[in-house]
Amino acid sequence: MTLLVLQSMEEVQTARQVLDQRQLSSLAGGWQKALARFGLNRDPIVGDHIKSWDVLKTIEFLEVRLDRNASILDIGAYASEILSILHKLGFRHLAGVDLDSRLPNMPFSESIDFRVANFMQTPFRDAQFDAVTAISVIEHGFDGARLFAEVARLLKPGGFFVASFDYWPEKVSTDGITMFGMDWRIFSRDDIAVLVNGASAHGLEPVGALGFDAAAKPISCAGKAYSFAWMALRKKA
Repeated sequence: MTLLVLQSMEEVQTARQVLDQRQLSSLAGGWQKALARFGLNRDPIVGDHIKSWDVLKTIEFLEVRLDRNASILDIGAYASEILSILHKLGFRHLAGVDLDSRLPNMPFSESIDFRVANFMQTPFRDAQFDAVTAISVIEHGFDGARLFAEVARLLKPGGFFVASFDYWPEKVSTDGITMFGMDWRIFSRDDIAVLVNGASAHGLEPVGALGFDAAAKPISCAGKAYSFAWMALRKKA
């Protein structure tokens, strides 16, 4: 499937159990969060339990399609769990980009190439990566033309773009709501159609079928109820 939708909170819980059982979970501990609340821990608070489903989907997709010598870039990498998990799985050519100046303090920074930069205009070379990931990133300040142009530039032919984002089949207005200093979008079915067309213009095509249906709204934020979607695109060879 190219597009999957989170159907229930139980799927989130099950995904975290799988990550725990595989000893891949990289969530910050409760003591780290407690110290951070009192300003006593300046290390990144890595991971978010609510993102367990899309993190696991991304990991499972990549580990069966790429060998351990593949090059993978995570955009919006600050506090993301993806690179820590990929490192634990044995991937050794990993990179992350984010505007947050604390990015170099992320785990495994001695092995992962972290760059403080705008992911719409990264310092990496053309066709450097076998995959680019984006967990709950593109819905903030979405600019499809710039995003897909940069992702297409970064990917090798046949490489994958894997992303998750806020979603509900019908349009949920987020007018006037900002997060991280950017506007916020809950993608609708119609938005996804536009997104896929825009990606196609840059040579990024769906890997499989699109599943738009959603059974419930397990996620709530800023007074809005919705779900998550997960998507995989591939650059034409």
